[in-house]
Amino acid sequence: APLLCGGGIGYRALRLAGVLDGPPGRLLLVGFGNSASISLQAAMALGWTCSVATRARVHQDAAREFGAVWAGSIDDVVPSSFEAAVIFAPAGELVPRSLAAVAPGGTVACAGITMTDIPGFKYELLYHERSLRSVANATRADARELLAMAAKHSFRTDVRALPLDEAREGLRLVA
Repeated sequence: APLLCGGGIGYRALRLAGVLDGPPGRLLLVGFGNSASISLQAAMALGWTCSVATRARVHQDAAREFGAVWAGSIDDVVPSSFEAAVIFAPAGELVPRSLAAVAPGGTVACAGITMTDIPGFKYELLYHERSLRSVANATRADARELLAMAAKHSFRTDVRALPLDEAREGLRLVA
């Protein structure tokens, strides 16, 4: 289930960011939950060097455990240091900051199904052919490719089954 839901959307975001088709480079993942952890593993399997910007120390630690070379705050990201970025956090204010993190010609893909409004930003963040993409759906081809890659590279997911009467606790855990 994690591979088909969050994994599929994350994989599609990697495609739209150019990670699946181009030569390996440096990728920034913004926010770190299940979808990002699967995307991190997929990008690393393709030879990308991955960093994660996220607020919670526990998520930074998890990102490092999954193989990120760096994990910290978006405030500490060096401008123009990545070829691509994928935003998983549903916070529109991260869009300009992520655009600033990608080098000229780089792409930022927004993987969230919902996101708060994106604030206005200076044109220079798009200048030099930077791109901003949004993900709406994953395709069957995306799912097939991701499942094959996950099997080949033994992707790890964190799953915790809860009885239905503990659904509120499950929602609290993912918030």
